[in-house]
Amino acid sequence: MPTPIAELRRRIEAQKTDNPAMYGAVDFAIHPERLLGASVDDIARSELRGHPGVAARLLDDRDLMDRMAAYTMMGDAVADPYAALIPQHGFKRLVDMLVEACDNGVDKVDGAPAELVAFIRAMEATPAWVDMKLVEEGARLQRVAFANFAPWAIRGAFIATFMNKYAALPMALTGTLSNKTAARRIKETATFFGTSVLPGALGRFGPGFKAAAMVRLMHSMVRFNVLSRGRWDQKVYGIPIPQVDQMPAGLISDFLISSKVLKEGREDFTPEERAQIELSRYRCFLLGLPEDLLAESPRGIVDAWNARALSLRSGFDEATCGGLLRATMEADLADTSTPAGKVRDRLERSFAKVYFMQNFCDGSEAIAAGFGVRIRPIDKMRAAAVGLTLMGQVQAYGVAAKTPIVRHLADRRLVGKVRSYLGSLGHAEFTTDAAKYKPAPELKPAA
Repeated sequence: MPTPIAELRRRIEAQKTDNPAMYGAVDFAIHPERLLGASVDDIARSELRGHPGVAARLLDDRDLMDRMAAYTMMGDAVADPYAALIPQHGFKRLVDMLVEACDNGVDKVDGAPAELVAFIRAMEATPAWVDMKLVEEGARLQRVAFANFAPWAIRGAFIATFMNKYAALPMALTGTLSNKTAARRIKETATFFGTSVLPGALGRFGPGFKAAAMVRLMHSMVRFNVLSRGRWDQKVYGIPIPQVDQMPAGLISDFLISSKVLKEGREDFTPEERAQIELSRYRCFLLGLPEDLLAESPRGIVDAWNARALSLRSGFDEATCGGLLRATMEADLADTSTPAGKVRDRLERSFAKVYFMQNFCDGSEAIAAGFGVRIRPIDKMRAAAVGLTLMGQVQAYGVAAKTPIVRHLADRRLVGKVRSYLGSLGHAEFTTDAAKYKPAPELKPAA
């Protein structure tokens, strides 16, 4: 059952008293500029402005819209208090204790603070709706797409997180405007999702569980640092990295699958689709997303995604979004020291741009160009060539997966491809250095 709105509001206010080091100066009674979704007039100002009919229907669902508003002001109730211990324990010690707790159990951590115990215990409290056999099946199915598409599409998917100045500002403040830092963040994102589709990775002592904990700590450290250093305007932005802003990364595959289901005139998932949805839902649980945001049906998933867009004021500015986008497009993700590496780099950049246009700009070159991503004829040619190759690979694995004699061999090959790709990304630190944070850019008031 969804959490009652009154209870959600109580939890929001409790952040101030439960974690004063981080939220003591935050006034949760303020309605931030970024937050929309209360009236018909908001539709044209929101990220859902291109779909007025859908937006009007969602406005009538006050429970859903109130839920989006509530989670716009909600951080991470268990990771945030742990991150707030930075002044007492130091950045490195917090990371080291979390790593040890993930690897050996929190009971093995010498002097583990109560906040770390609560953090790990919350992740270990697997909800009753989780079916780990279904999760493992979902991981097996998603290995096909990840092993083949992720190395080519990750840049394009990452760009999508920078299209709105209100949601993108935390990334800008942490120094991601540089080529090197942008590349690191892309590789960390790919590392987490790639790790999560390996066999057994999301088990209690699996690498996916550990990666999820590290991602949560990194996000909480960002919240602590920007709030405690006076580099955040809550009247404009609400709070840094709220729960609703983690939905796009965590649920993008669910949204794409669900949109396809609805376009085909269906209201339910096939068994294979359901397995992939449950993998994503459990992965999101480990990342700290509340069950209220993890819809089960195709319609519920699409509505939640669109409601989040309707609740977010539209805004793209050069200082924040443009800088992040350029840094992402210029980031070096491949070894270009060889002729083959240089060719692959050009192909990957073109494919990423076309992928971004097709999946996040309604297939419109004009919309993509408005965000600074210009699609040239050569980009289309390169993307088409890569796409045909990838589709052939996916189809071949699809046939192999249905053939008993070679099914397991094909899956072993996919696991090997995923591990090889993860190895090429290097070691993911999942950390944030407050010393490199930038001042908040001056933004024009919303229209």
